[in-house]
Amino acid sequence: MCLEKLNHIQKETEQWVQVYALDTWACINSEAEAMLQALHSRSTWWIKAHLKVLAEKWAEEFMWKFYVWYGHKSIWDCGSMTLFIEWLSMLWAKAIQDSKLYNGQEASTRYIDFSKQKILNLAWNKLWEEIQEQQRNFYLSILEPLKKHLEQKFPMQEWEKEVIYKKAISAKAFDIARWFLPAWTTTNLAWHSNLRQIADRVLQLRHHPLAEVRQIASTVLDTVNEKYPNSFSHKTYEETEEYLDFVNKKYYYFDENIKDLILVQDSIDKQELDNYKDIFENRPNEKTELPSFLNNIWTMKFRFLLDFWSFRDIQRHRAINQRMPLLTDRQWFNEFYIQNLPEELQEKAIQHLQDIRQKIDSLNLSKEERQYYIPMWYNISNEVLWTLPALIYMIELRSTRFVHPTLRKIAHEIWNILKEKHNIKLFLDESWIEFDSKRWEQDIVMK
Repeated sequence: MCLEKLNHIQKETEQWVQVYALDTWACINSEAEAMLQALHSRSTWWIKAHLKVLAEKWAEEFMWKFYVWYGHKSIWDCGSMTLFIEWLSMLWAKAIQDSKLYNGQEASTRYIDFSKQKILNLAWNKLWEEIQEQQRNFYLSILEPLKKHLEQKFPMQEWEKEVIYKKAISAKAFDIARWFLPAWTTTNLAWHSNLRQIADRVLQLRHHPLAEVRQIASTVLDTVNEKYPNSFSHKTYEETEEYLDFVNKKYYYFDENIKDLILVQDSIDKQELDNYKDIFENRPNEKTELPSFLNNIWTMKFRFLLDFWSFRDIQRHRAINQRMPLLTDRQWFNEFYIQNLPEELQEKAIQHLQDIRQKIDSLNLSKEERQYYIPMWYNISNEVLWTLPALIYMIELRSTRFVHPTLRKIAHEIWNILKEKHNIKLFLDESWIEFDSKRWEQDIVMK
């Protein structure tokens, strides 16, 4: 393949966010593939006959006639594409991922040195720019002291390889320092989706409460429309647009005053649960998922405080129902983070947070805009509805020693409630290891 001949579609927002629609140089592109499947569903011809029709009419004409004119969304499900979006804020990443149907990958903040990462341009006035610079400088100032502190606290063991140990120390330092990063911190993500879901998600995101999200969503729409104009040039309806504006402005964010983890809703019937007791008792290990039909029987809803960093791991579970929590500094930061700083940095960190908070208060921002400047170790209010299989999957996955401790604590607390109320067999990792270099081997590197 000659990479120079690929026709990637590239667009850029006013804030320099990059959007790429990947060209894989397939002779049968996503629209053509969707056309073939649609033709195949309407006749008993061999696929070779449909390929002949494709060669004569090509996909664009077919997609315009049958999808755009007749609204056959199922045809749109049959073609997919990959978008790469770069230098967007953490808040935009969470917005696009706020969907059970999201497929993709986001840059792992655990392995990124944010001293080299592009800053989102929020310099709407001088003070805003000053706050951004102060937050970035604080992050940079604690990296080296953290590395030295960690080497003293966790000296290399005889069985550890030096290259892995050094990488683990650096990753741990990045992991701690990133706690202070605010939501304006930029990231990169890949979004792989079928054509229908791209259109549906973009429609929602164009009415998001944040201007940045709306702007990038419009740029994404321009990008995919240039790539597949017959699939994305469908008509919009004013009443629908107004309705989405209303819903998103009023109800998009969840923001309740929550203090402790509580069970809000429990639909599990103990007598009914006994009918399926053998399903739980005979499950061999935590890697064996429960049968999907159990999703139709029981649900549990919990409310709890969890910092924004760990919320990002909860959001990755696609089988949950959760409104996007609003990032605020009202409920202060998670104490875990201060307790895990070296003593000489603890007072400095609290003073930094207090200073930043006073400056943010003087900006007169909306509660949605204020999120950009709030460090992501602050506690936010979460309300999550799980089916029982999804809940058990979360508990077993997020209770291991490789999981961030603030989320691991929530997983164990939910497990205690589930055990007390229903005594369901689970596989739980109850070992507590503060530093394990093997955790940092979970990376992707070139050989």
